[in-house]
Amino acid sequence: MTIEPDIRDELLALRDQVRHLQGGMVASADGMVIAHDLRDIEPDGLAALTAAAIGVAKRLTEATGQGTFEESLTRGTGGYIAAYSAGSRAVLTAVAGPDTNVGRLHLQARRTAARIGSLMDNSHRAPLSAPKNHS
Repeated sequence: MTIEPDIRDELLALRDQVRHLQGGMVASADGMVIAHDLRDIEPDGLAALTAAAIGVAKRLTEATGQGTFEESLTRGTGGYIAAYSAGSRAVLTAVAGPDTNVGRLHLQARRTAARIGSLMDNSHRAPLSAPKNHS
């Protein structure tokens, strides 16, 4: 069973909830794309860059005694790139335009990341034994 359609639905819902959101992506912590809603951005490259940025952000939070990584926001002249921890093995990356309400982005993306994290964490809790054949 794949969870990619459920995660993609979450990404589409996030786009509906945040004005000026240009797209989103969920990737594994090691930079593999799980699902995306990106139109003009190459997802594999963004996933790799996000993994590298999160690696630095994790080290930064640990080195300064701020606990474990939860989120990161980068602001450029053309908008924002935000990354949110999504469970124990995934990251939600949101790309938004310069007119985005960052407070709204954080509010909605944090909720979305929590739901995606639950989907991801629950999808890997398969039974240890093989299913019984009821023929």
